[in-house]
This record gives sequence, C-alpha cells and structure tokens, in this order.
Amino acid sequence: MSHIKIKFKIKKIKYIDLFCGIGGFHQAMDKLDRTKCVLSCDIDKFCRENYHLNYGIEPHPNVKNINPENIEDFDIICGGFPCQAFSNAGKKKTFNDDRGLLFDEIIRIAKNKKPKFMFLENVKHILKVDNKKVIEYIKKSIDDNGYHLQLFQISPHQYGIPQQRERVYFVCIRKDIYNGVDIKLPINNTNVSFTDFLDKKEDIDNKYFIDGDILKCLEAWDEMIKVFEIDEKISPTIMINEHYNNHTQQQYNQYATWRQDYIKANKPLITKYKDKWDLWYTKHKDILTKREIYGKLEWQVGKIKPNDSIFNYFIQIRQSGIRVKKATYFPTLVAISQIPIYGKEKRYITPKECARLQSFPDSYKMDPNDKHSYKQFGNAVNVDNVYTIIKATMDHYNVL
Repeated sequence: MSHIKIKFKIKKIKYIDLFCGIGGFHQAMDKLDRTKCVLSCDIDKFCRENYHLNYGIEPHPNVKNINPENIEDFDIICGGFPCQAFSNAGKKKTFNDDRGLLFDEIIRIAKNKKPKFMFLENVKHILKVDNKKVIEYIKKSIDDNGYHLQLFQISPHQYGIPQQRERVYFVCIRKDIYNGVDIKLPINNTNVSFTDFLDKKEDIDNKYFIDGDILKCLEAWDEMIKVFEIDEKISPTIMINEHYNNHTQQQYNQYATWRQDYIKANKPLITKYKDKWDLWYTKHKDILTKREIYGKLEWQVGKIKPNDSIFNYFIQIRQSGIRVKKATYFPTLVAISQIPIYGKEKRYITPKECARLQSFPDSYKMDPNDKHSYKQFGNAVNVDNVYTIIKATMDHYNVL
C-alpha cells in the first residue's frame, strides 16, 4: 500500500492552459510539485510569443480549432476565460459578444477529456450581468457536464498584495471524486505595504514620469483642491466644463438624466466657492477643455483633509474622467490605457511593478514593448490568488 502511495506522489499532474495570456496559471502551477503543461492557447500573438519565451511552449492560436482528440490525457483545465464581455471596463454585451461564449469551448474540451478539476477565473460582475443569466448558464453547464462547482471571491489585497482586484474563481470538481465537503481557503493576516512593491524613485526611467498636458491638468486641479475647506465633501464627480458651457434651459432639458443629475449635484459646491471657481477656471480653461475628461474629477478619497493634494493619492486618467483613489491599494490593473499614477512621485507605475502586483517574479521575461506589457498584466490572473485556490483544492483532495 505504501509503495502505491509513493508512486502516486511522483505522478505528474498534467494540465492545459486555455486563454493563457502570459501564463498566470502556469506560474501558479509551477509553484506546485510535479506539474506539466501539455497544451496552452491564446489568440493574442504577443502573448503567445511571451509565453513561449518564458515557458518554452508554443501556444495554440485559437481555442475553437483545438481538437481534444489530439491532446494527451490531463488532470486539470485552467482558464481565465475572456472577461471583456462581462466587465465594468467593457460594454457588458454578454451573450451578444463572441467572447462571452468562449466559456463553451472549455466545456467542449471538458466533455471529451473529463479532467478531474477545472480552475476558471472571471470578473466579479459575471455574477450579476444580464439579470444573472450568464452565471446561471455557466452553473448549469458545469453541473450538466458532471462537475460540482464551488465559487470563491477573493482579491490580492486580502492576501498581502496591494492591489484591489476582486475576481471570481470557479473550482469545478468532477462529481465522481467530489467528497461532499467544501474547500476552505487559508486566512492571511499579512500587512499590506504598497511601497514594498515599488522600485526606488531614482531607479525609474524618466519616461514613466508624467509631463505635458496630463501634468498641467493635475496641477490645475490640485490648485482647486487646496482652495476647499477642511472636511469639504467634493463628490460626486465634478463636471466643471458643464457649469461653464453656457447651455440654455432648453439645451439642459435635452440632456440625459444622469448628466442633469451631476450638474444639479455640483451646484452647491460651485456656488459656495463661486469667485474662486471663476478665477481658477479662467486661468486653466485651455487645459480643462482640451479633452473632455480633463474637466471631470472623480474624487474617491473622502472629505478634504489638512494639507490635502491630488498628489497624495493614486490617480487614473479614465474614459470617465480623472479618478483619485486612496493610496492604500493600487487600483485594479486593466488591459486598457488606465495605468495608475503614483501621485506622490508624479509617475506611472512601471511594467515591472505591474508584474509584482500580479505576483509574477522579477525573473519573468517581459515584452520589451511597454504598451504590450501593460495590457498583458492588466489581462493576467493574479498568480498568488490562483495558487491559493489551486493549492487549497489539491490539499483538500490529497493530490499533492
């Protein structure tokens, strides 16, 4: 009996890495013993090149063209299936978006190969979009195809990594091995310090420091922040150009309801500091009107504090405007151009720092094109969160 146990312990755990990106799941699986990736797949050319560079595996370019009959048997499917169809950053087209149906490709392969486990990841909004039709469809598909599902919602900041990134993890256990007991995740009490994840300012390339219009815009808003009294509440989003655009009542009546609501909500603050606003807006009108987003400030850091400044916080230049967030956790890294600005040092965080926030090691070989790297890390799964989920499952089922 002990001989059989030892043989099992040295058996390779084989897995496939679907929608692999730059290998977040691969990184997590490498932290376990005896794992082997037998197939990876991603539609993005630059991700495939980077995956090959780091792991020596050439990913398949299209999951829809994978023939399961041509894959050797394996134990696990990993997959952070595309989330653009479900996320806040996307347009939430769900089933009307081909990317929203790529989950079906996972099930197609699972039906044929019947792996013991599936570890899948997506944005938390998948739980409620389309009146919960999407999540109900996924749950039913998993159940109908012979798997028990346990869902976890976790974020790196709960495990000592200073990025707030809530994600849903689908742990699918084949019903014939499901033991009827829920998996428990370890509790982590590590203190989070975002500065531990940063390089020294003097080591940062000049290209990452903000300048030009963005710096002018932020410095303009910082002037106004210093005008406000302590404990002043300046939310919701200030849309200052709306106040000074001289719209007629007739034009105002034709605005969307949300736009009217913001204009109404902004009025008390603008009225209270009217003379200061007028002087400030006259001085900075050119930069505030240069792009629509420059005239919108989304202040998410509470009431004005003594010696407050926009540069005390993290800043993102978003499609909706300038978002200011508390400097406790980094904002969620995303695949689109909303790279967090570390206000204290007036710079963007670097791709290497993004890698750390996604729990990739410093030895990871990155794409030399920063634009590609930011996108890749924004799309990646967080390695430590994935490892936490998979390790807890493997321990629970005494696989390791």
